[in-house]
Amino acid sequence: MAELEQWTVGKPWLQLRCALGEGPFYEEETGSIRFVDIKKKQLHTASITEGPSSLQTIQLDICPTVTADIEGVDPRERILLGVKHGVAVLDRRTGEYEMLRQFSEPRNERLRSNDGAADPHGRFWLGSMTDFGLGEFQPEGSLYRFSNTDRQEMVTGLTIPNSIGWSPDRRTMYFTHSKARQIFAWDYDVSSSGALSNKRLFYQHPTHGEPDGFRIDVDGNVWTAVYGEGRVLKISPQGHVIGQVKLPTRNITCVQFAGTELVITSAADEADEADAGSRELGGAVFKADVGTTGLELFKFRMHHG
Repeated sequence: MAELEQWTVGKPWLQLRCALGEGPFYEEETGSIRFVDIKKKQLHTASITEGPSSLQTIQLDICPTVTADIEGVDPRERILLGVKHGVAVLDRRTGEYEMLRQFSEPRNERLRSNDGAADPHGRFWLGSMTDFGLGEFQPEGSLYRFSNTDRQEMVTGLTIPNSIGWSPDRRTMYFTHSKARQIFAWDYDVSSSGALSNKRLFYQHPTHGEPDGFRIDVDGNVWTAVYGEGRVLKISPQGHVIGQVKLPTRNITCVQFAGTELVITSAADEADEADAGSRELGGAVFKADVGTTGLELFKFRMHHG
């Protein structure tokens, strides 16, 4: 057994006290990281070099869950936004958003969106799940694929659908089902169809924490946050854990590469058994230089030819 690569982060990069920090996205045009606080209904942006002094926040009246760039559109002007009922386009100068497509008509008020990503064809995959305040999360969520013209339900019966991503050759699609502590892989048809086949279990997490948001590096390793365990795992394309980043708070939610730095979001830790350190730093954003770079995230194509 090769020894695990290890990184340890002691201090936050941004001490924000997010209730549920999520969806970090590297914005190349501005050299900044944007991320959401789902519960506080906020979109935050900060320059990777300037840090806390550059923080800007848009307060929304709906929960934002994830963002993506739109092909041919300056992200300083408009971005794609996952919201409670589906996908919307946010005007960042006014803070106004316009619904693009809903999960269902009529709306199912029990559900909200969670994580998502644009695929190699410019369509946006977005999971739905039980909203807050309705007791235990139920297996009533789905994974949808949105284009500007239609919506397809791709996977059903989900409790907490999480990140979606593609291997460097785009032939494998990964998807995390957090509640089951599982990451799945499919063969992804890179021709125009983007059809899925050969579903298989890629990684089963053995301990109590839940695999949460992930990103994939240029070598095809999957870097996944583990909610409840204060760490990020580096998993090889063969499904073996080969490294970990240890963090000072438990509820780690998602990661994003900015150059060789891994930016890591977290959520509040208010559990009775939380130690003072985890409680203090819950909801902060962290950074670790992990010596490798991530794959660029795809952009949403507003107009399919």
